[in-house]
Amino acid sequence: MSNKDTSDDTSPAGEKDDQPEDLAPEPGSTAKAEPELETETGHETEPEPEPGPDTGDEAATVPPPVKRRGGFVAWLALILSLAAFAAVGYSTYQDWRAQSSADASLSSMTRSIDSVGERVDASSEALAVLDKDLAALGDALAGSASELAGLRRDFDDRIGLLESLPPRMSMLENSMASLQGVSKGARDTWLLAEAEYYMQIANAQLQLAGNPHLAALAMGMADERILQLANPALTDVRRAVSDELAALELMEKPDIEGVSLTLSSLARVVDALPLQQAERSAGGGGEVADEASSGVNRAWNSVKGAVSGLVRVTPPDQAVMPLISPEAEYFLRTNLTLQLQSARLALLRGEKAVFEASLDDAAAWMRQYFDTESAPVSGALQTISEIRDGMFTVAVPDISGSLRLLRQYKTLAETAQ
Repeated sequence: MSNKDTSDDTSPAGEKDDQPEDLAPEPGSTAKAEPELETETGHETEPEPEPGPDTGDEAATVPPPVKRRGGFVAWLALILSLAAFAAVGYSTYQDWRAQSSADASLSSMTRSIDSVGERVDASSEALAVLDKDLAALGDALAGSASELAGLRRDFDDRIGLLESLPPRMSMLENSMASLQGVSKGARDTWLLAEAEYYMQIANAQLQLAGNPHLAALAMGMADERILQLANPALTDVRRAVSDELAALELMEKPDIEGVSLTLSSLARVVDALPLQQAERSAGGGGEVADEASSGVNRAWNSVKGAVSGLVRVTPPDQAVMPLISPEAEYFLRTNLTLQLQSARLALLRGEKAVFEASLDDAAAWMRQYFDTESAPVSGALQTISEIRDGMFTVAVPDISGSLRLLRQYKTLAETAQ
């Protein structure tokens, strides 16, 4: 194949061969047509028709070029090569992306595993601390259990001692009864004297001291002594003692503890109670002269106001307490606090007269030196009045009937002897 054929194969398919005009045959020449050219496929081209005699100038024109099929195939191969190269590049890019995603997933999983490991380590440390705490709690529980066991043993020992008391007391009584010079009559006389003594104490505590609790305790001890006598003739006495104990239980007992706390609270708020203040002159309005009045009127008003302030008459029932110095105020508040504390102490001792006198003095000082129109002072006075009037007004039952019956029994027994 010639060089010309090679150049024609590389040209695009369908292009015409560029031939110079000077190579075209002369008109009227008898030159033969160009040799047939072979394509890359090996097929020969058809020979061009020779011009006829009547063609003239038209026969001198260049014949149309032959279309080449080899250029189309070359371009198709080039396109296919580019497509294959693009496919290979796309596949390589997808592999690179997949590898990058796998690496990112692997690194994320690695970090997750590391965080899980750290959490597991922290949980292990927390479990170790909990194990130590549980061990300490177990030791503490063991110590508490040992202490409880010791306390239980002590309690059982004390219960045993208490259970052994009645037999020991009976043995002691039998020993005393078996002593020389001590007879059953002497024992009964001793028990009767003890019962009478306890009844007298109960009456004194209830009537004089106003303490029903101690009175009930003394009556119970007297009933025990009568029970030890085991004498049917004392049944009426025991019945009277039982009725009196029931009356003491039903008795409305004063709230000594609550009243004591109330008095203590009043003593603490004495420093905050307001005192009475001296009446102040209200002459500030008369000092301002009327601007519309003349000079003579203003002078006369000034002289009249000055003279009227020199003398003031106050009725005896409306006398105003002068201002108190700080030292006197301190001693006044201290004395009032001491009076309230004295009333509290008398209440706890059961001294009714001292209690009422202390409260009366405290109320009188409040009315004389403190502002009774203020809410704190009026409330304190009302509280003192309620405490004084309602503390010792509880109805006291009569518990002297059993004492009278016991004394009658003693008189009859001595007469019979």
